[in-house]
Order: sequence, then C-alpha cells, then structure tokens
Amino acid sequence: MNCSSPHVHLFYSTGPIVHVCVSGKRLCLSTLTITYLSDTSSSSFIISGKAVSSNSGLYHPHTATRSNCKNRPIDLVFILDSSRSVRPAEFEKAKEFLQVVVDSLEIGSDATRVALVNYASAVKIEFLLSTYFDKSALKQALAQVDPLASGTMTGLAIKTAMEKVFTAEAGARVNSGDIAKVAIIVTDGRPQDRVDDVAAAARASGIEMYAVGVDRADILSLRLMASQPHDDHVFYVENYGVMEKLTSKFRETLCGLDACAMGNNCQHICVSSRRSYYCKCRSGYVLNQDKKSCSRKILHLIITLLYVYMHTMIDMCAQGHDCQHICINSGDSYICKCKVGYVLNRDKKTCSGEIMGSAVSGSDVCAQGHNCQQVCINNGDSFSCNCRVGYVLNADQITCSEKLRGEVEQNLCTCEAQLGFQTRILIGIQELSRKHILFDGVILSPVQCHFQLPSGHMVNMINRGGYR
Repeated sequence: MNCSSPHVHLFYSTGPIVHVCVSGKRLCLSTLTITYLSDTSSSSFIISGKAVSSNSGLYHPHTATRSNCKNRPIDLVFILDSSRSVRPAEFEKAKEFLQVVVDSLEIGSDATRVALVNYASAVKIEFLLSTYFDKSALKQALAQVDPLASGTMTGLAIKTAMEKVFTAEAGARVNSGDIAKVAIIVTDGRPQDRVDDVAAAARASGIEMYAVGVDRADILSLRLMASQPHDDHVFYVENYGVMEKLTSKFRETLCGLDACAMGNNCQHICVSSRRSYYCKCRSGYVLNQDKKSCSRKILHLIITLLYVYMHTMIDMCAQGHDCQHICINSGDSYICKCKVGYVLNRDKKTCSGEIMGSAVSGSDVCAQGHNCQQVCINNGDSFSCNCRVGYVLNADQITCSEKLRGEVEQNLCTCEAQLGFQTRILIGIQELSRKHILFDGVILSPVQCHFQLPSGHMVNMINRGGYR
C-alpha cells in the first residue's frame, strides 16, 4: 500500500482489518468508524477505531482530521471545573481538550462564538461570546486560564452562564432561532450546591446541556445537569489524560449536517442554520424579495425610487371615479370624501346631508330620482348637478361637456414631466453601465398617456425607452 499522499486517500480491507493512509502513514484499524464531511472548499474525515498496527508508531485519533468542519453557527459556553481536586497537570489536559474542540469548529462573528466560565467555590467569567472571533486568539486565551482551586459550586456556575453569558449584552444571538445555544460542563467531582433546578431552568431557556465527568465525577449529578437523551449528552472518562477520546464525538455532534453542502439555490452566499440554510449577498448587494437572488444596492435603490415615483405621480382620480362629492388620490387607488355638512354613506361613494352632527336618514333627494347627466349632489331638500373630472357643467346645469384644450394641455404637461423623469433615469443607468458600475439589467415599463381632445383627435404620448 503506497501512502505517499499527505492526506487520507485510500481505504482497503483484509478481512476484519481496514488499512488507512493518514498523513502519509499506514494504519491498520479494526472496528472502524468513518464519518465523511465535505463542503465546496474542503473535505474532512473523522476516523475512530482500535489501532492494531501502524508503520509510524502510536496513532492519535485527531491525526486524521484534515480540516475544519463547516458547522452550524453555535453560541458555545464551556463551564470548566477548576476546584482543588483538579491537579495542575489535569487542568492543563482539560484546557487542551477544549482547544481541540475549538480547533475543529468554524469560529467567527457569523459562525460559532465561544465563551468560558471558570468555577470552583467562586465563579469567574474568563471571556464572553463577543470577545473572540479569531480562532488562534481564542485558543491562546484558553491556554492562559488559571485554576481557581477550593470548592465545586457547579449550580452557581450554570446560573452565571445562563444569566450573564447567554445574553445579548454578552454577545449571544438571542433573537435568532437558527443559532443553537450549547453549554459543555467539564467536572471531576460532586457539586457542593444543587444543580437540578438551575439546570432545568437552563434547559427550559433553550440551552442544550452536555456534561463531561472525569474520574471521581458523580454520574447522577451529570444526568441531572444534561439534556435528554442522556446517551447523547452525558460522557464519562477515567482520567483527564484520555479526554481526547471525546474529541471526535463532540466534533460530530457540534458540526452536524451542512445544509448548504446538501444543495442550495443561493445566488451569492449560503449560510447553514440550525435546521436549514439561508442566503446572504456579497458586499455591495442586497437580497431580493425571493430571499435567494441579489441586486446591486445602487440599482435596487434606483428601481425602488422609480417605482415609488411612478405610483405617486399617477392621479387615479383623473383616470375616472364614482365619488359623489370629492375624490382623493391615494397612490394606486382613491378614496371618496364629502363636502362640509355631509357624511359618507356606507357605499363609500355617495354622501348624505348632516343635521346637528347626525346623518339625515331618508333625505337623499338624489336617491329619489334626478336628471343629472353625470353626478347628482344632494343639498338637503333639493339637489344640484356636477360633472366628473375632465368635464364642465353646461348652461342648463344638467348636462356636461368635455373641458377645453387649455385645460387638457395642463394634463399633457404632467405627462411630459413623467416622461422626462423616466428619460433622465434611463440616461443615468446607461451611463453607470458604460462605466461598469452597473452590470445587472433593468427593464422599465414604458409610460403611456392618452388624452381625448374636444376635436375628437387622440393624443398618445409614450416613452418606449428601456434598458436591458
């Protein structure tokens, strides 16, 4: 078997024995378990099993780890027992274990954040979730932690983590349901205070609790602290020297599945969340309403402004309405109002007279019959006629005629202003594109204005400008 490759590259079996190349060295393992993790930039193998022979001497389980997993974002808090029963050399081993766990995770402000609560008789928050977003600085901080000695106030440590570390002020992402809250307790003794109630409160608040017991640790207390099922959340090792055996287990648990690697339709960036994934855009872009594609910020702004402008410029009342008294434009629609002394009827269109603050019932003369060509206005005990927008009342005070050319020209000016604005926007977009500031296309619907002149000739103004 040629093991010239610097990474895990070949597996083959001879009966119950599996031969594995790791870092250019051949290992022979029995009862082998292999977990393969991959993303677009790297692949990782977790290998565990009993080493029966090796061409390089002793095999260390973490040797086979080729790169970091792309784990789901986590707010992770280590709660570390440093009481008198933990000897200095053992405390160093515990810190090394935490560093190995951190080394396998993706650390960052948008990835996993880590905090450390150190405890004995007293509790000390060594650093918060918002302190370190750089993995090397985080590992260095873990290495520099000193033991506190004295008693074992585990319940107080859990309470401190819940109330002072898993908070927004301390860097916890409490408003995001996609960010898991995880606490890992490492202890070698029996708690000197109660842990059942405070651990239950922590679990109820959404914190997933893991308990790691070493040597003299009380198994019952570990089970009281940990989340269910206990088989997945309670661990025990004989001494601090063999804690490395748990590394692959925690790595597998904390990494989970990379939802993005399973397939996504994000245009720019896919971010794995607790149960699924969500899309983000690169700097200078904004996420579109489909939550998948991205648009340049400047283009997005132009389109938004143009949309708002076009919808506020259109006078819906001028397009025709059926309000009896007053029509009020409201963007892409209109509402009706009544003149002073009248109230709007239930149909939201017609009006009734008002006496002493109350609507006059049954006094709508228009409703009883009228001869107005277009609009009848109730005046209490009589009525008068009016015309819709674009028409004027004739001398007979009943029929209506179209407005004169001078009044139509005023509306033509409004249309010309709309066309001019859109033309300037198009020229601006074309100039930005020519300078390679814009690369995305924009399609603008043409503005059309139609006016019927008294002579019967149609004026049709249309801006067919568009940029694709």
